Amino acid sequence: MLEIENLHAYYGKSHVLQGVDLQVGSGEIVALLGRNGAGRSTTIKAAMGDVACTGMIRFKGENIIGYKPHVIARRGLGYVPENREIFPGLTVTENLLLGEKSRGPAGRWSLREMFKLFPRLEERADVAGAVLSGGEQQMLTICRTLMGNPDLIMIDEPTEGLAPRMVELVGQLLRSIAERGVSILLVEQKLSIALEISHRLYVMGHGRIVFEGTPATLQAATAIKKEWLEV
Repeated sequence: MLEIENLHAYYGKSHVLQGVDLQVGSGEIVALLGRNGAGRSTTIKAAMGDVACTGMIRFKGENIIGYKPHVIARRGLGYVPENREIFPGLTVTENLLLGEKSRGPAGRWSLREMFKLFPRLEERADVAGAVLSGGEQQMLTICRTLMGNPDLIMIDEPTEGLAPRMVELVGQLLRSIAERGVSILLVEQKLSIALEISHRLYVMGHGRIVFEGTPATLQAATAIKKEWLEV
């Protein structure tokens, strides 16, 4: 579904990504772990066309490097940024409807499906985005992206700053999305949720992939966790 090979990216003279390789298969939840500054967010921004880069990013068999973000989105690649970019003055329903594709056949996701996935959004359907809790805003952002009918969705730090119960709900939502056939590339700092819901994991350090494996193999990789993940 998504293949990244030898990806390099720079911010000014800073060489941020230094030959990143990763893959996400159909229906997979793949976590991208690492400390702040490791290059995780830059990786998915590059895939979305928000960061200039070199190398190869192939999505559904097509090299998308150099494409504009809106073109990439129309190809079926969704992106949920870390800062929950909802429209605060619009209601929950209006935010969701803005995520719909304006042309083409109806997707697998509808307003009814969004409310079924996360009933709390239906309860708050006519409430402005600005008054939602942080967890509700996160759910709204994910669901709005789904309304564009992506085949793969990249999600940046969805559990950051959320209460434990809301973290659990986010995990349940991500599982439900994958069960519907949507692949997920999850940038996450909380090791516990990544180990719980992911099929495979990558660990980044200093702009490179330093580990690839299953949750079980990462659990056993004490040295990797100590060097690249623990504070």
